[in-house]
Amino acid sequence: MPHVTVRAALTVAAARFGFSATPRLDAELLMAHALGVTREALLLTHLDDAVPPGFAALVERRAAHEPVAYLTGARGFWTIDLAVGPGVLVPRADSEALIEAAVAHFGARAPASVIDLGTGPGTLLLAALDQWPESAGLGVERSAAALDYARINAARVAPGRARLVQGDWAAAIDARFDLVLANPPYIATDEALPDEVAHHEPGEALFAGADGLDDYRALAPQLARLVAAGGVAIVEIGWTQADAVAAVLLAHGFATRAVRDYGDRPRAIVATPA
Repeated sequence: MPHVTVRAALTVAAARFGFSATPRLDAELLMAHALGVTREALLLTHLDDAVPPGFAALVERRAAHEPVAYLTGARGFWTIDLAVGPGVLVPRADSEALIEAAVAHFGARAPASVIDLGTGPGTLLLAALDQWPESAGLGVERSAAALDYARINAARVAPGRARLVQGDWAAAIDARFDLVLANPPYIATDEALPDEVAHHEPGEALFAGADGLDDYRALAPQLARLVAAGGVAIVEIGWTQADAVAAVLLAHGFATRAVRDYGDRPRAIVATPA
C-alpha cells in the first residue's frame, strides 16, 4: 500500500479545521512540528514525504480547538519566537502595533528602560528588548505559569537584560521607565469568544469586568508615576474601546492618541504625560 504523503495529509487536516481563520496554515505548522523542521523547509522539501506518526494526534487536538501555539509550544511575535503553553495568553500579531508605536515614538534613539505590565510569556518586553539591544527592562506578571515561560524566553532572547517579577501590575514598583507597555485583559465578562480562546487560554488574562475596562481603571493611576520624562506608555485595547480607554487615561493626566493594527482597527493607546 503506498504511503500517505505529507501533501495529502495537509489537505485532509485543513478540511477539518474549518472553524479556524487559517486552516491550511494550522495544518502546515502542526506538520512542520511533527517533522521537526521549519514550515519553510516543509513546503520546499518534505511535501512528498511519509506522514510522521505524531501528526494524527496533533490533528485530533487541533480539531478539538486546542490552540496551535499550545500544540507546537511556540509562537512567533515581532522578530522573536516565544515558548508558550497552557496557562499563557497566546501572543497575537495585532499586539505588534504596540511595538510599532514605540518605534515611531522613539525614532533613532532607544528607550534605556522598559517595563511590561502583565508580560505573560514576555511578549512585549522581549520584543522591545530585541528591537533595542542596548535597552534593559522589567516584566511584571501575576501568573506563576506565565512567568515560568517568560524566564525561559528571556534567557534566550535577552540574557541579562530582562528582570522578571511576580506582582499585581505596578503596585510594588518604585521607578520610572522610558517605555511602559501593557496588554491588560479587556474582554467583557459576557462576551462570546471562540472555543479555542474561551476553553483553553487563561480567563484571568482575558476578562475585565462587565464593560472590559476594570484593568484600565486599575492601571491608569499607576501609569502616571511610571513614565519618565520624555517617555511614553502604550496600552493595548479592544478595537471598540479607544474612546473609553482614552477618557480613563485623560482623567489621570495623559494626552492620548490611538494607533491601528494590521487590520486597520484601533488597537493601542499611546499616552504621554500632558
